[in-house]
Amino acid sequence: MALVSGASRGLGAAIARRLGADGWAVAVNYRSDAAGAGRVVQDIRAAGGTAEAFGADVTDEDGVADLVARVTESLGGIGVLVANATGPQPQVPFEELTWQDHLDQLVFFVKSPTLLAQAVVPGMKEQGGGRIIQIGSDVFERALPRMSAYTAAKGAQIGLARSWARELGPFGITVNVVAPGWIPVERHAGASAEDLGSYTADVPLGKIGKPEDVAAAVAFLASDGGGYVTGERIIVNGGHTIG
Repeated sequence: MALVSGASRGLGAAIARRLGADGWAVAVNYRSDAAGAGRVVQDIRAAGGTAEAFGADVTDEDGVADLVARVTESLGGIGVLVANATGPQPQVPFEELTWQDHLDQLVFFVKSPTLLAQAVVPGMKEQGGGRIIQIGSDVFERALPRMSAYTAAKGAQIGLARSWARELGPFGITVNVVAPGWIPVERHAGASAEDLGSYTADVPLGKIGKPEDVAAAVAFLASDGGGYVTGERIIVNGGHTIG
């Protein structure tokens, strides 16, 4: 079965729906949006899949341990972990940047994936393998001004994946990152047509991406076909950051 953190809306919801459609029983994690998680569960079940919603703060040690215990008891062993949960991503000018700004991002993109991975890896080892997939960002290549804390944390995700891939590979566990470009979801509802047009003008494929595009990359890494891919980062942005 598959556990997707932060799956009540946005990319996480699309990933959960896709994995459900591919035959995975899906644990839809949420922190506060129980109604949103419930809708995702309903969508998966309506399509013939299996899913349950599980509330938990995946940045909290006890919360993660309890989450994995509840998921395992209800749906069985976790074969796929998708670390997708995120928090606010404020723009902070360099002169105002604080260590706390860095910590706020590292909590979601280093601490949470570490807690989740440490909680699920023992079960994956017992099962003879598993998949850990982190949701990153192409902002690492774009190096946007006033986004240095976010960019640094997303860079740290790459290091985690590469190191964990070497360490966990002998146990049949793959570790990868899927790095989307700007994929508009609910929190981008205020984006203007001008902003969308300006962004799309620099995308070789000439169009904005969809959450389902990211979900497709995750689904590949979770599938049998992705079983020989590890320590890698798949960028899903229509070629926006081609060097």
